[in-house]
Amino acid sequence: MTKTHLITGAGSGIGLAIARRLADRGDRLVLLGRDEPRASELADLFPGAVGVAANLSEPAELAAALVDRVPDAIDTVIHGAGIVELGPVADLPVTAWVDQLTVNLIAAAELTRIALPAVRAARGQILFVNSGAGLTAHPSWSAYAASKHGLKALADALRGEEAANGIRVTTVYPGRTATPMQAEVHRQEGRDYDPAAFIDPESVATTVLAALDLPRDAQVPDVSVRPGPR
Repeated sequence: MTKTHLITGAGSGIGLAIARRLADRGDRLVLLGRDEPRASELADLFPGAVGVAANLSEPAELAAALVDRVPDAIDTVIHGAGIVELGPVADLPVTAWVDQLTVNLIAAAELTRIALPAVRAARGQILFVNSGAGLTAHPSWSAYAASKHGLKALADALRGEEAANGIRVTTVYPGRTATPMQAEVHRQEGRDYDPAAFIDPESVATTVLAALDLPRDAQVPDVSVRPGPR
């Protein structure tokens, strides 16, 4: 049966790998982009996909941007978008905290709220692509890790709240993955970047699809994806 998925972060990295796999099997995609040109680019990547301009850095505007654009029933909301800015607490400007908490956490909460009636109608699933930083915070990762720890809290609370509505909630915690964000992290860390040293986004996508395709008698609340032996 064809399913409908609302996805953020589908333009690159893990989100792109997930969207491509879902599109290849004939599912319907609703893809959020930060503005109209980006939304059109995303729709063009996948024949039949719908691109919606919705800026995650402005969560208060998401409801208006999505009015009449959210299907009546959504099988899955996949939160794949995120931003990162590293730095010690002593040096991070307040904008680094606000930006990361806004995009990585608050926008995810608001988008979930908006989509919940449609997800309830489908007895669907909400999946958060979190990070190893959502479980452990390391030096210079304070703001990003705080946003991802908050995302874990959002998922855990939501899982209990929506169980009676038949909604499954899954959080995936990838380790360092070969994505444009990882390249940006290395730039900020001042280190050379070798994609071959990290998890392939397709491996994370495989984990995500396994959680989505699990029979209805079970759910995967949390799953970590770590680099394999080299």
